Amino acid sequence: MHLRPVPFVAVSLAALLSSGCTTVSLGSLDALKQAVDHRSAVHPTAASVAAQPYFQLQVSSHDGQAILILASVQGPWLGWYGPDGQAVFLRHGLLVKTLGLAQNLDAVRLPQQDPFAAGLQHLQRPLTYTRVMDWSPGYRYGVQAQAQLSPKAMENVEILGTVHHLRRIDERLHSTEAGWDVVNRYWVDPADGFIWKSRQYAAPGLPLELIQLRPYRQSPP
Repeated sequence: MHLRPVPFVAVSLAALLSSGCTTVSLGSLDALKQAVDHRSAVHPTAASVAAQPYFQLQVSSHDGQAILILASVQGPWLGWYGPDGQAVFLRHGLLVKTLGLAQNLDAVRLPQQDPFAAGLQHLQRPLTYTRVMDWSPGYRYGVQAQAQLSPKAMENVEILGTVHHLRRIDERLHSTEAGWDVVNRYWVDPADGFIWKSRQYAAPGLPLELIQLRPYRQSPP
């Protein structure tokens, strides 16, 4: 992840908290800025995460790491914002938009029978569907990819010293149009479908690892 500012940076946190669009109380703006600017949780511990009263997501790529703070909740859309203007947006645990990266995922369109909204914990056999993605820069819009979700074995995933027993779901994405053939990976709570950890491609050549350090848990589907 390229931790660099974009024009959005100057207004991101201030505008977000003053606009009233967030439905999660994050405390004062000063406290939020302090929590983000310190970035002490690049090597997070259970104690350092618990010391801050914010929902926190660790995002890693080959370019670096950042701890993002939940600052926007609009239904299933969760907006996580970082120290230098980068942001990722998740919907039911699926990466659907990014800001401030070298390449950005502008949009993802799934079929009406969205498997992520239905809950990946219900997946018993491979499921194939088509997704459509927009990327920038380069005006790469309407890129179609064939996707296949496949349930794998249960795995133990340790996060901040706690071991979670999770179902691994692999998702192969293939796009002849984009010359793209990659595998996303999700570690799913078998009880409610919550995705604790994932490795998702934001764009060609740009995988992101997402780990829920202090998760915002919504009602299961």
